[in-house]
Amino acid sequence: MKVLFLVQKEQRAILDRLYEGVAEHSECDLRWLTSAQQRNLRGYFRREVDVTRYDRIVFFLRFKQEIRQVPFIRTVPNLVILEHDAYQNYIPCKYTGKFSAHYRKLPWVRVISSGFMVSERLREEGVDAVFVPKGYDQNLLQDQGRKRDIELAFVGSTNSVAYSGRKALLEELGRVETLVVTRTKSGEEYRDTLNRIQFFVSADVGMGEYMIKNFEAMACGCVLLAFDQGAAENSALGLIDMQNVVLYSSIPQLQEKLALLRTDPELASHIAINGRNLAVSQFSFAAIGKRVVQELEPKLRVQAKLSWFDRLRGTVGI
Repeated sequence: MKVLFLVQKEQRAILDRLYEGVAEHSECDLRWLTSAQQRNLRGYFRREVDVTRYDRIVFFLRFKQEIRQVPFIRTVPNLVILEHDAYQNYIPCKYTGKFSAHYRKLPWVRVISSGFMVSERLREEGVDAVFVPKGYDQNLLQDQGRKRDIELAFVGSTNSVAYSGRKALLEELGRVETLVVTRTKSGEEYRDTLNRIQFFVSADVGMGEYMIKNFEAMACGCVLLAFDQGAAENSALGLIDMQNVVLYSSIPQLQEKLALLRTDPELASHIAINGRNLAVSQFSFAAIGKRVVQELEPKLRVQAKLSWFDRLRGTVGI
């Protein structure tokens, strides 16, 4: 399958291994678009793309740029959108409901979403949505087998509106437990920090899916204490409470399970090992890239024939 894969050049997360995973299982033309190119997709395609060369064209671009260019995007054939932020459609934030509105304008487009229940909800709304979870960079992040001198910690951002629930929970937990909340540089510093942590607190409150940090922490051998995203999400990922992950829905519940693990280090080790093995076998970007390609292969919905006015809008950008 010949795939044109358009991704963001300036992106906080390091997703190179994901792109390599897609390329390994397809004939992939990977292109890194600058912010300026993403803002003017019509111009970029006119200068740089022959759409007839590809079986699938995949967007993994900034959503706020996509929604401004619907007239042009409606003219792109064989389009699939890979989206890691569609959970924001269903939480209180600036993008509440906007993913649904966007996809209604593109009913023939397949959407690959990183949330199982997000995909289910989008399908109920008529979207051709499929589920492929987030994952982790297997080349960078591994369990180093080193001594873990930080008992309880979270590493990452709490600044955006979408993370307001995360911030509140971590602050509440910090009042009753000795919790380290920190940020690191991407890469080796992040890996080394995860390898120092025994219990990693995942606080994806109200998001409805598990963020990338869950899989990264598991891969690095932490015991993952994850805010419970629900039975369906857990089942889709193979997460089993007190076997390969520790699930909680309140601070008292987290403390109760944490107290048990402190008195039973063998159980804590068992959970960490099972979680690491699950991450390594299922959530490496090599495996996730393969799953993305598998979801590209089924036949897409028939694209509606556009009126001459719609085509004109897509061509000249009016």
